[in-house]
Amino acid sequence: MSLLDFLKSRTFFKHLLLAFGLVLATIFLIILSLKYYTHHGQAFTVPDFTGMQPDELGEYAKDNGFEFEVVDSVYDAKRPKGSIISQDPYPNAKVKHSRTIYLTVVSAEAEKVSMPNLIDLSLRQTTSLLETYGLQVGTLEYKPDIAKNAVLEQKYKGNQIGVGEFVKKGSRIDLVLGKGTGGDLMMMPFLLGKKQSEVMKILRESSLNIGSEIFEDGKDTVHARVYRQTPAYFPGKTVNMGQTIDIWYRSDKKVNFKELIRNYKYDSTTEESSDF
Repeated sequence: MSLLDFLKSRTFFKHLLLAFGLVLATIFLIILSLKYYTHHGQAFTVPDFTGMQPDELGEYAKDNGFEFEVVDSVYDAKRPKGSIISQDPYPNAKVKHSRTIYLTVVSAEAEKVSMPNLIDLSLRQTTSLLETYGLQVGTLEYKPDIAKNAVLEQKYKGNQIGVGEFVKKGSRIDLVLGKGTGGDLMMMPFLLGKKQSEVMKILRESSLNIGSEIFEDGKDTVHARVYRQTPAYFPGKTVNMGQTIDIWYRSDKKVNFKELIRNYKYDSTTEESSDF
């Protein structure tokens, strides 16, 4: 039988159809197995793991097939050491079975940074530079010098700290600044109703220091507002540069600060105010 006769025969077409069927069956089985292996169409909601310890995640790994990998750590003195501070994918995200969840945890110790050179910088420049290094402005001390608010010395825990020395992130750097030639008196800022973060910024920009902080309704910095300050404010009142200001806070859930400020400002136009 010639090749042409074979290609026209029933036997050839029978084997051709059989081969075609086997190919289709193989493709179908591959697709089915891939669907089962990848859990096609199944999505799992990622829980919020924030605040948990990585060794507490065994149950989630077992039930949902999640895998966990710690990829970074950051220092946060306000959170428990080793606890999860962020995750990727984020909470409530929809993911497939066996997805790896990447975790960032709180490191046991603060990262150390090299101390920058603050000498001769203005207080505003110093504040910005320290923030980029993860450091904070501490106590402000003033000495006679022609350059007002220029840094004369930089200190850490009472001792001068040199450029390049290592210090933990979050540390407070105390500054010795020049008084300038225009006198050392500053206007007392009006702080009533301000948040703690606002108080720190205002006092720093006014060349003043924060003293005692009393939270009368618990240290809830989200709702705490200034209820009283000492020395007290009244229009035109001045204090020395570097003066310490004591602050009392109350919760805005318990005190109507709009009414308190309105009444206080009205009283301050008729008499020198007492503490509020």
